[in-house]
Amino acid sequence: MSKITHKLTAHLTKALLVGACSLGLAMTANAAPMANTASVTKSNPVFLGDGGNYPFSEAVRVGDKLYMSGQIGFKDGKLVKGGVKAEAKQALDNINETLLKYGYQKSDIVKCMAMLTDMDDFDDFNKVYKAELAKPYPVRSAFGVAELAAGASVEVECIAAKQ
Repeated sequence: MSKITHKLTAHLTKALLVGACSLGLAMTANAAPMANTASVTKSNPVFLGDGGNYPFSEAVRVGDKLYMSGQIGFKDGKLVKGGVKAEAKQALDNINETLLKYGYQKSDIVKCMAMLTDMDDFDDFNKVYKAELAKPYPVRSAFGVAELAAGASVEVECIAAKQ
């Protein structure tokens, strides 16, 4: 095959390909719209409770999910005594109270975030966490932070979803 024949074949192949693509696009443009099989459920956020004197909601429900504000070891308006274990237990009790108030339970928790002012308390925190929650445990993140509200040593924030 000569160079001229080879170039001519290559150009014709390109022209046929471009023509076929153009025909396909034209046919698609004139075709009836395709049905969308994806289903999207829109749910507006519902803001629940309030932070009392503080500028936040206790929880927000969006669809079947409940996003809760972080909890520290407050009971009767003050931080419980006894260090990280006592505070972690009270924080998780506070989360449970919020869950129950809005129709959820501990087994609905899917994500938690723990903030500790001293990462050396991580093992003590985990002991309380394991005692308060059951397998399968929610996914979780843990962060060391410089300071928490009211001098707390731990804060826990969770998200729950109806199963």
